Amino acid sequence: METSTEGATRPDISPAGPGEAVDTVVVAGPPAAPPVSLSPSRASDFMQCPLLYRFRVIDRLPEKPSEAATRGTLVHAVLERLFDAPAGDRTVPRAKALIPGQWDRLRESRPEVAQLFADDPEGERLARWLTEAEALVERWFTLEDPSRLEPAERELFVEAELDSGLRLRGIIDRVDVAPTGEVRIVDYKTGKAPRPEYAEGALFQMKFYALVVWRLKKVVPRRLQLVYLGSGDVLTYDPVLADLERVERKLLALWEAIRRATETGDWRPRPTKLCGWCDHQAHCPEFGGTPPPYPLPLRAPESGGAEQGRMGPD
Repeated sequence: METSTEGATRPDISPAGPGEAVDTVVVAGPPAAPPVSLSPSRASDFMQCPLLYRFRVIDRLPEKPSEAATRGTLVHAVLERLFDAPAGDRTVPRAKALIPGQWDRLRESRPEVAQLFADDPEGERLARWLTEAEALVERWFTLEDPSRLEPAERELFVEAELDSGLRLRGIIDRVDVAPTGEVRIVDYKTGKAPRPEYAEGALFQMKFYALVVWRLKKVVPRRLQLVYLGSGDVLTYDPVLADLERVERKLLALWEAIRRATETGDWRPRPTKLCGWCDHQAHCPEFGGTPPPYPLPLRAPESGGAEQGRMGPD
């Protein structure tokens, strides 16, 4: 699960392929300021819809928590905490037993999630929701054996500055390091695996992380691994240096488009099927809404500029 550090508080999962829950909760933050870094979530936002990026990063509009997003956060917390136990104690019953306590901690740290079940006085929906979380945790044991894993890092914050000055940052769910020094980056997804034609989009986040690790450690990760708890699939990819160089070029072009939009205020909506789940329809021109007044200084747009957010070939 990727956590953005730009205008949002944890958790924040970038929009993924069809079938994958979009785990994003954004809380209004300090006054607007130009973006200074890029995470996988925010890069995906801009590629999906520049106006969505603006709402989340520039305007910092609040977004309601969802059951799917919050369940994903809970499951991630359980999988992280399970590795606190000795290898032999990392069992299904122990993992399930962690759920109530992690739910309590989540409600304490994020009081807004309590509203999800405000209309459930008997607790029936909450009970079903917790049972669904248990099923996701249990499925993980059919995909990986935690008794045979000793992660080098969990919930690892990474940040690197490219030669251009662009800062890349994010949080990696798990980093495994083999005795030979080979690195595996692992990310948990509580939704379903995307169809093959969407696999490249799903791997974008992982290649982003691999680029940051390479920049920090001068090591190309041996494997990128997405664990889909919703469907019981594991998607792996073994990157090479050329992959990371292509991602870097793409991110630099993306950042330039973000810079132009920030300076001109030209954040164009890009309608897709995902619009139906967007919290910002009231502010979106595609739905008859009006964006808030732009909170940053503007300059006149350059003539002949490319459409915002369009990426050329890698």
